[in-house]
Amino acid sequence: MEGELRDAEANKQGGKRSDFVQELKSVCCIAAPMVAVSVLQYLIQFVSVVMVGHLGQLTLSSVAIATSLTNVTGFSLLSGLVGGLETLCGQVYGAKQYHKLGIYTYSAVFSLLLVCIPVCVTWFFMEKLLVLIGQDPLVSFEAQKYALKLIPALFGAAISKPLVRFLQTQSLTFPMLISSLVVLCFHVPMSWALVYRLNLGSGGAAIAICVSNWLYVLVLALYIRFSASCKNSRLAFSVESFFAMGEFFRLAVPSAVMVCLKWWSLEVLVLVSGLLPNPQLETSVLSICLTISTLHFTIPYGLGAAASTRVSNELGAGNPDKARVAVWAVMFLAVTETITISILLFCFRHITGRAFSNEKQVVKYIALMTPLICVSTITDSLQAVISGIARGSGWQHIGAYVNLGAFYLVGIPIALVLGFIEELKAKGFWIGIVIGSALQSTVLSIITGFTDWQKQATKARERMKEET
Repeated sequence: MEGELRDAEANKQGGKRSDFVQELKSVCCIAAPMVAVSVLQYLIQFVSVVMVGHLGQLTLSSVAIATSLTNVTGFSLLSGLVGGLETLCGQVYGAKQYHKLGIYTYSAVFSLLLVCIPVCVTWFFMEKLLVLIGQDPLVSFEAQKYALKLIPALFGAAISKPLVRFLQTQSLTFPMLISSLVVLCFHVPMSWALVYRLNLGSGGAAIAICVSNWLYVLVLALYIRFSASCKNSRLAFSVESFFAMGEFFRLAVPSAVMVCLKWWSLEVLVLVSGLLPNPQLETSVLSICLTISTLHFTIPYGLGAAASTRVSNELGAGNPDKARVAVWAVMFLAVTETITISILLFCFRHITGRAFSNEKQVVKYIALMTPLICVSTITDSLQAVISGIARGSGWQHIGAYVNLGAFYLVGIPIALVLGFIEELKAKGFWIGIVIGSALQSTVLSIITGFTDWQKQATKARERMKEET
């Protein structure tokens, strides 16, 4: 009898290991293409900045500032809002209610297009805003001109981001990878031709971004329309999409708050660093730290997307145990990734700065900041993955409250005290952000650890019944 019990327990443990390994494979198949998609999309704006960087300091400064502000006030806002679609589409796909995918996707498109209108109004006043915070009037004027030329790209993003989530929630990530690669290969020569051959300057770079964004929309739309992979979930317009906008916004607004708060806090500190002694050095160092952090974030972003997809699909299908396994699999990958990256960054801390500057003072400063960057990569990975779990489960509002408290009640105040009063300058700013990130990751990890997945599956079912 005892032997039979031992065999049963061994089989049970073997089954759990098998499920975990299988889930690791599923997560990797989603995460790897999403990481590549994130990098390729990031390179579109990066290429344009590099192109105009050779046109002079005024052009480079204005484009860099405009890119930062348009990302903060526009593109990042859309990225945050569309997180609500990950909950809705992911769960209905898991429940095999394929007809609802079109309803929710169209509701997201209409909602984001509406959001673009006040964003564009904000961009019309960008020059006055920049002058108000102490920027050079000429730089501010050129930055506004560049931002206004990006308006078509904003509306393109309002359509492409829901299409991306529509495919992502069905684990159709490889088509997005191919589409992003095609667009980037088209974008590079087009940017060069518009900026240099046609002598359109920074305006040519903005036009290239707009054309590339709309090309991305076209390629995704054609795939969804004609691919056999979407035969069961083909997008079909319905009047119900307008009635679903309220449900979308109820999940989208806290999702945007959860995603954007840290991004905004970093941009605020970069702007405030201009008030420090030797502002050119401090701002340069913070910008380099932010660039390193942003480049690294593409990896946990892919893991977060995989977590959102797997968790939402399994909750929608009524499989809370599989959702729990998916959570542990993604967390295992996140911890492995962040330890590896942190060790590499620390080992190459005296070399990393040379990739961004030839000045010894900057390189030495970056080496001093690298241990803090290593800590922030750990917290970023945990935050990105848990945010994906939150989007898949539908508890974005909890993440929003945690982020608000961690960064704006704790992180930024500590950063300002350390930077100005304790005179730690850029190092003090980054310590404050690291403290806020550590608090955020700790609280979100505790919430995830105590999540009742059976209850989350029940909520997913109730949500779908209410929507019906």
